Amino acid sequence: MSRRGNCWDNAPVESFFGHSKEEALREYATPTSQQVEKIVDDYIDFYDDERIQLKTKQTPYQVRCLSK
Repeated sequence: MSRRGNCWDNAPVESFFGHSKEEALREYATPTSQQVEKIVDDYIDFYDDERIQLKTKQTPYQVRCLSK
């Protein structure tokens, strides 16, 4: 549970869902639950493996591989 003053506990998750809504889900008017599941799975793959981060100029997967 978050205490007062720990406002960015959920920042990475909220950032991911904000990006997913803007970049993936807004294209569809009213997707079915199966469509949403496929869209989210595809977006997670895209987010980790293909999406270049401006700050690091690499994908999150590449950053994780370099840190090991």
